[in-house]
Amino acid sequence: MNETMKGNLQLGLLVVIAATVIYGTFIKEDLPARSGRVAQQAAPAPQGQPNLNAVNNPNNFQQPSQPIQQAPPKPTNPPTTVQFAEMNHSFGTIDQDTENEKVFTFTNTGSKPLIIENAVGSCGCTVPEYPKEPIAPGSTGEIRVVYKPGKQQGKQTKTVTITANTEPRETRLAISADVQVPS
Repeated sequence: MNETMKGNLQLGLLVVIAATVIYGTFIKEDLPARSGRVAQQAAPAPQGQPNLNAVNNPNNFQQPSQPIQQAPPKPTNPPTTVQFAEMNHSFGTIDQDTENEKVFTFTNTGSKPLIIENAVGSCGCTVPEYPKEPIAPGSTGEIRVVYKPGKQQGKQTKTVTITANTEPRETRLAISADVQVPS
């Protein structure tokens, strides 16, 4: 066997070992927790030795019977409340390939600082911008939403999901429009 083949074989084996370790450590052990099932636990390996049973035991993997739905993460900041001046907005009739902006105003009606962790549009055509700094109790803030329909046509409804230290953790804003082909 020449040196090139030997080197390729060694590299291939290293890739297989790395993939097995990554799968067993990061992917496979996480699947049962997300599916809501309890996995069979492999016996712990002696201290200082890798637990090969956890990686190689086919009984550790259980296929979820339903699609995996992750719950929003638990709040890490004291909860507060928020009140939006408007939670739905209609742009009315708009043309394709236009940029349409709506600013949603809100007030922190709680007694703790409001921390918006994330704001995500339901599609790439709906892009929100939100304050990254805490909003003091009684203070107001704005979430700017830009809707670019591209080649969409007809009645459209898009949402923006805001995750914050509120109860419930998620708040949904909605925008709608009737998108027309420009004449």
